[in-house]
Amino acid sequence: MLWPCPMMPAPDPGGTGAGFACVLAADPLSVRAGLALMFSKAPLSLLAPDHRTTAEVVLAEVLNNIVEHAYAERQGSISVTMRRTGAGLECLVTDEGNPMPGGQLPVGKHPAQREGFPDLRLGDMQLGDLPEGGFGWYLIRRLTRDLEYSRHGQQNRLGFVVPI
Repeated sequence: MLWPCPMMPAPDPGGTGAGFACVLAADPLSVRAGLALMFSKAPLSLLAPDHRTTAEVVLAEVLNNIVEHAYAERQGSISVTMRRTGAGLECLVTDEGNPMPGGQLPVGKHPAQREGFPDLRLGDMQLGDLPEGGFGWYLIRRLTRDLEYSRHGQQNRLGFVVPI
């Protein structure tokens, strides 16, 4: 089921105002609009610029991966719940798309460790020489802690903490 708006607020997970929850349609435009709205509200709007950038990279990668891979060619929704704690920004993202291959998160190797990655020197580097994709899970793993994936029935659950 899709909603007429790109994102619908959901109940605050702790009821304290320290968290935020939303449901958005699993399509690129809704993800873009949803990210903009998420970052205009607490707790994301209150983050220092460096932490905000880190959270934005992680959330954008996670949400876009769900749209591109979990839902692929079908419609669905994505639920995002987050709260700020002493550990950082705790996030739980759920969807009912396809499960992760093998039921596990991708390894997320550094791009230079992947087979077929061009041996580029900074002076020789051309934007068109860079391989497409494959950086997302490396970034997610590097920028988060306590990254966990599980499948409960038809639901994918991805939990992580963005250190603050």
